[in-house]
Amino acid sequence: MKDTFKHRGLRQQLVNVIRAKGIQDEKVLAAIGKIPRHLFMDSGFLDHAYQDKAFPIAADQTISQPYTVAFQTELMQVSPEDKVLEIGTGSGYQTAVLCELGARVYSIERQQELFKKTSKFLPKLGYRAKKLIFGDGYKGLPDEAPFDSIIVTAGAPFVPKPLLSQLKVDGGRLVIPVGDDVQVMTLFIRKGPKEFEQHEFGEFRFVPLLEDRN
Repeated sequence: MKDTFKHRGLRQQLVNVIRAKGIQDEKVLAAIGKIPRHLFMDSGFLDHAYQDKAFPIAADQTISQPYTVAFQTELMQVSPEDKVLEIGTGSGYQTAVLCELGARVYSIERQQELFKKTSKFLPKLGYRAKKLIFGDGYKGLPDEAPFDSIIVTAGAPFVPKPLLSQLKVDGGRLVIPVGDDVQVMTLFIRKGPKEFEQHEFGEFRFVPLLEDRN
């Protein structure tokens, strides 16, 4: 698993691209600049690793576009030691970004093939989530709640209620793409036991979040 001078140069170009698209959080940009995204993809696709686009991985899933990863992460406002729940581990790239920001990451993946692969792969790169779980992301992780923030990395036709209920009561943040074919990036901020503030941030495209299909 090599990370060369060339790769580092390509990453800096990628950082410049997503900064130009409006990402301002320097810690998020630094994480994108540090993580060897090419190692999260099949070696035949190295040319694509540092382009700002999504790319297919195993189990009919994708590794998200770097801009989308940065956009969602910026909305989460992650601080070191924050307890974060990720729905959809996928390749582990978003997980690595959250670890790089110092979060304590709990991540759920419902595709067994991806779960096995990523569970072995992330520690090899030095990224250790608190827990990687094979299961149904719609249910969240009640045993570990509350979370400072929750990120959903697949398109959800509706907002799963368990996820809202697992946010920290004072200021917990849920970042979720909501919709069927095209999703609207949505941020929920928990203001009280039953109070949520909602913000929408334009359209994105994600693979669907599937329920109870293990």
